[in-house]
Amino acid sequence: MATYDSLFSALGLEDWCAKGKDDGPMSMADLLAKTKGKDAEPPSLWDLPFPSMDALNESCAAFPQSRELTKGLEQGFLDIKDSLSLVLDPLTQPLSWFLDSALYGMLNTPWWIIIPVMLAVVFVVTKSWKLVMFVAGSICLLAFIDYYEYAMQTLAIIFVCAFLCVLFGVPIGIAMSRSDTMQRLTIPVLDMLQTLPPFVYLIPLIFLFSVTESKLYGIAIILYAIVPVVRLTNLGIRLVDKDVIEAADAFGMTPRQKLFKVQIPLALPNIMAGVNQTIMMSLAMVVIASLVSAPGLGVLVLRGIRNLELGVGLVSGLGIVILAVILDRVTKASLARINASQKQ
Repeated sequence: MATYDSLFSALGLEDWCAKGKDDGPMSMADLLAKTKGKDAEPPSLWDLPFPSMDALNESCAAFPQSRELTKGLEQGFLDIKDSLSLVLDPLTQPLSWFLDSALYGMLNTPWWIIIPVMLAVVFVVTKSWKLVMFVAGSICLLAFIDYYEYAMQTLAIIFVCAFLCVLFGVPIGIAMSRSDTMQRLTIPVLDMLQTLPPFVYLIPLIFLFSVTESKLYGIAIILYAIVPVVRLTNLGIRLVDKDVIEAADAFGMTPRQKLFKVQIPLALPNIMAGVNQTIMMSLAMVVIASLVSAPGLGVLVLRGIRNLELGVGLVSGLGIVILAVILDRVTKASLARINASQKQ
């Protein structure tokens, strides 16, 4: 006798349960009880299992098991896979072009052009010679240990994905700040994207796209990293002083003028903080995306894990730390300049 036989009997579902019975193998408990010449005894109250799908299936064979639920979800996804691919392939193909172009440009431009250009950009956004020297020393260190190409691949992916996160995330944050309904609808989606384990992003994408396509890891990185810039854009605009908004209204500003000349400039520190977090999360996801052919330093980390190459894993991990520090310091220095200019 199974644990919940009495439940289905009380509900009058014996006939329905009987239809699902088959001649499958007996459980070990039933087999031992049969050899002793008695039915399997139900468990005591202390050992009573939770009425899960599998526990109920033991009492009623017609009741679905948990594996049937997971198989049903998988089969449902596979049934719509071709239709989804037909729609998503042309929409996401530009992402592959952007990523492939960035990787090609980074790897085929001589180092004596790439490094000075990067240092010039760092100086323009930070106006700090100390930071420029730090970035120059860090990149030269990576090049000295022959990790220059891997580091440039990682940076190329981060630049493209972070740019697209800002391009799409800031307008979404602005729309959230201007509509409470939009905010209520968007926040659950952002919560899901922020709490979903990074590896889970890769599962449906592997079914939808080829592993050889750049957009596979590009979409995963964007979905994972877009959340901070959306949240902080919304927060920054909502935190703009109401008195300032009233003053803008008194001057007769249109909603567009008020947004671009008042709200966004005052919310810029929060938006830049979101950009900083988005870049950091992009870097974290690039390493995980190496599982699905994303190039860069993550490939070396994965190689160190697979082949138990301790030195390769540690040095490539150090390279990722160096890139993270560079990106963090540059974005924070630019944020400090923005804050200083607003106080003046």
